[in-house]
Amino acid sequence: MLDTTQSDTVVPPEERRGCLFALSQPPLMIFLAVIGCLLLMASLHDLLLL
Repeated sequence: MLDTTQSDTVVPPEERRGCLFALSQPPLMIFLAVIGCLLLMASLHDLLLL
């Protein structure tokens, strides 16, 4: 006989979330935007003012 019950290692479908779900979170997007702005300002400073 085959056991058709689910094991504990199977993740329910509602918990399978990928990278796009993580990127849709506002705190992460704010953090990435701040880091991007700092890198942009530093690169523009190096290119235009130095």
